Formats: sequence, structure tokens, C-alpha cells
Amino acid sequence: MGYVAVAGGEEAITNAEALVAFYRLKGGSTPVQVRQIREQMRLAVDKVMSEGSLYAPGIAALALKQAEGDGIEASFIVRAYRATQPRRYVSLPVDTRQMRVIRRISGAFQDVPGGQVLGPTRDYTQRLVDFALLGETPELAAGFFKKIGVQTSRSALPDTFPKVIDLLRREGLMAEPGDRDRALSDITREAISFPCNRSAKLQSLARGETGVMMALAYSSMRGFGDIHPYLGELRVGTVPLFINHRAKKHPVYLGPVLVTEAEIISGQYEDDQGIPKLTLGYGLCFGHNELKAIAMGVLDRTMQSQAPQRAPAEDEEFVLYHIDGIESSGFSAHWKLPHYVTFQSTLDRLRRTQKLKEEADTLGREPEPETPGL
Repeated sequence: MGYVAVAGGEEAITNAEALVAFYRLKGGSTPVQVRQIREQMRLAVDKVMSEGSLYAPGIAALALKQAEGDGIEASFIVRAYRATQPRRYVSLPVDTRQMRVIRRISGAFQDVPGGQVLGPTRDYTQRLVDFALLGETPELAAGFFKKIGVQTSRSALPDTFPKVIDLLRREGLMAEPGDRDRALSDITREAISFPCNRSAKLQSLARGETGVMMALAYSSMRGFGDIHPYLGELRVGTVPLFINHRAKKHPVYLGPVLVTEAEIISGQYEDDQGIPKLTLGYGLCFGHNELKAIAMGVLDRTMQSQAPQRAPAEDEEFVLYHIDGIESSGFSAHWKLPHYVTFQSTLDRLRRTQKLKEEADTLGREPEPETPGL
């Protein structure tokens, strides 16, 4: 592509950057504190952490403030910040059976061992504008806590819950992943090549943009594919994170990480012995983001399709190349950069073609094809 510098660009760019800050502050209201964003815009913060591929709630909240609430821009900022940080350790595999859940439901089974825990959700509320929030004050918030009787101690929930999917495996109803799926990749250091293993697919999905993933998963749910998903289990909670440290004999506990996990059950599949079994799609992402985890599980399953004619959601190259919000927004935004040379070339070719057509019409014959490069 041909780009040229914009005359006087440095001063214009400096002024444009100043205008960004001016538009954020020009209303005169009290500047939003990062702590407020982190605590009261938690779902937006969680999306930015997931799509930015960095578990750092404070950095994600700061990026949201800097980006004036633009989630894609904030994710871009977090991803760029992540690239500047050294990688000193690699965490040990996380066992989500050890999750301390705040929410746990199943759409496939009514009665699950340990029971269903609704937790914080808007699934059963009316989507009506709450005008009472216009007059919200610290005093009203304190009154709300008193009204609902917030406890200082942890409620009596089990430390762990059994996995629904394990029950199906014990009955021999669930297919096991093949050995070919167990290789580990690192897409942050090696470019994806197709076909790619499941590890690379799940990493790409975990960093994907929620809206795009939901749209592709929705296309499969509507029939553009061969799966009918059931939500085996959805979990939101904290998992313990450990690393190996050279100075320690045992793994070192770093702290809890909030994640959302979804296990999607889909249609029958015949294993190597020809026994029909159910198949599994898996989704896990940073923070509390149920739609993304569910969409991730659906797409993980759709990309396992062996159909000769594949729907878009079943084509791994199509899915993985288009779900990254940072990549797609960057390419979309690059059209705002100067393309003067290439566009002028397009105009020159168009004018030349029109001129040849006029000459041919005048002579009463079809124009000869233009030689490439003229």
C-alpha cells in the first residue's frame, strides 16, 4: 500500500491528542476514579482483561478511563501494555474443579450434585431503565447493604462442586479428546498455521472479541452448522493460581483468579469402536463474561466438524482470523491513514478505461482489453 506523510502532521497530531483529553473533561464533572470503574463497571473491566489477554483489573479499569469507555480501544491499550512486560514464569495448569463458585448453573440437568447456584445475574430481571440510579448516593448504598443484610463471613457454600461433565464420562456417554489434541501451543510467540491444534484454537478464542464470537456462535445455533448445543454447566468463580519457583521446592500460590467456564454438550459422535457418544465444547475466559464463555464453547465444538461443506462457524481459519477484536479493529482503522497514492492509481486506471470505452464507442467497436500495468 502507498502511504504518504501528512504535511504539518506533527502539530495537528499533538492538537488532536489534546482534544481527546478536552472532550473527556469538558463537561466539568468530577473525574471518574479508576477504583470506581473497577468496582462498579466490573463486567466491562472483565471484558477488557479477557480481550486484552492480561489479568490485571486495575490496568483494565485505567484503560477504560483512558479510552472513554471504548472497550475495543481499552483492550488494545491493555494488549499493548502486556507486550511490554517480561514473562518470568508460566503458571501451572488450573483445575476448575477447585473453583470457589459465585455462580453455577446447568441448562441440561435440573438436579445436579451440589445444586444450582444462581449467583449475581440479570437473567431473571426486566430490562427496564432504572431511573432510581440517577439519585444514587453513598448513603443510599449503605442503606441497601443494611436492607439485604450483607454478611461479613462467607456463606455456607461447599468448597468445591462436582463436575456435571464427569458424570456423563463415568457413564460412558461423553467422548474423550484424542491424543492429537493434547499438544500445547503459544500463539503469543508463534503465528497460527492451519490446521492448528486445539490448544491454539482455545487460546485464540479466549482472547477473542465477545460480540464477534457471539455472532458466529449464533449463526451455528440458528442452523448454519450441524450442532445443537446444550449448556452442560456454567461456572463463575475464582480458581487458585500456582507457579513453580526456582527457590521453592513446592508450587507457590499467587492468588485467586476470577474466570467464567462453560461446557457445551452437543450431538452424537461415533468413537473408534463405533459407539455413539456426546461431544464437548469448552470455553473459559478471564472475569465474569458468560456470553463469551458460552460462545467460546460453541465455537470450540463447531470447529471440530468434519463436514465436507462447512458453515462459516465450522471453518477454523475463518473463525480464528476474524474473532480478534484488536486485529480486526486495527485493520478497519488503518483505512483512516493516507491512501492517496493507491487511490490516485485507481482513479488513473478508471479514467483510462473510460477513455478507451469512449474511443471504442466512437469507432463503433468493442474496446480492446487494456494491457496490465498501463
